[in-house]
Amino acid sequence: MNNDLKDRFIDLWRKYFDNSEFPITFYFSRSSGGVTRVEPVNGWSCLICDLAKVRKGETLSYNVDSIMCGGAKRYTGYNVEMNSTFRYFLSYGIEGQVRGERYKISPDVVDETQKNLVKLPVDGKNLIFKRWDKLDEMDEPEVVIFFAKPEVLSGLFTLANFDQVDPNGVITPFGAGCGSIIHYPYLENNKENPKCVLGMFDPSARPCVPVNTFSFAIPMKKFIKMISYMDESFLITPTWDKVKPRFNK
Repeated sequence: MNNDLKDRFIDLWRKYFDNSEFPITFYFSRSSGGVTRVEPVNGWSCLICDLAKVRKGETLSYNVDSIMCGGAKRYTGYNVEMNSTFRYFLSYGIEGQVRGERYKISPDVVDETQKNLVKLPVDGKNLIFKRWDKLDEMDEPEVVIFFAKPEVLSGLFTLANFDQVDPNGVITPFGAGCGSIIHYPYLENNKENPKCVLGMFDPSARPCVPVNTFSFAIPMKKFIKMISYMDESFLITPTWDKVKPRFNK
């Protein structure tokens, strides 16, 4: 990670977004990132809930064995295979056997959506989460993730579209909370003109984030560009000055 870039963003973020929360980042690596891997737990666990620690400054490293949630394994690329009951779990369930979340109208629709899921090239790699201000020269972040309130999101959204002719510089694909911050933005990073991903609409993930908070995931290639034009964008106008006081309300 280029320290000049890291410090430049921190200065600009504080200038235009006051004391708003720093973003977190992730990348896949064959090293552990110098931190102990998260140990698997018995029972229910949620990657989004774990990321509250990263937002507070702790670095977390996962591998295929650390992530217990089947959906998280799928969206991180560690295991894209669907167990036989998942199609019912995501739709109307099986009475007395499988609880149905009813996120899709039928098991057949679930099957069709899963056919399009791309496996990320992560075999043998660790998934490392680190807050932006904690990055060092050895880190190579692939996606930058903001957990933010609507006023901050309005700034990120508008900045993401600043140099775009296409009005769809931000996408909101359906999926689990971890899909919106890992899977989809990671795939965007490999495109010539990557899009940002607005997310955390998954009702199952909502209890793991504060009220009025959503995610905004930016592929690193796109994020570098966004940093470069912050000082010439709407952020320097009186319009934005009227928004800034609302951050902490």
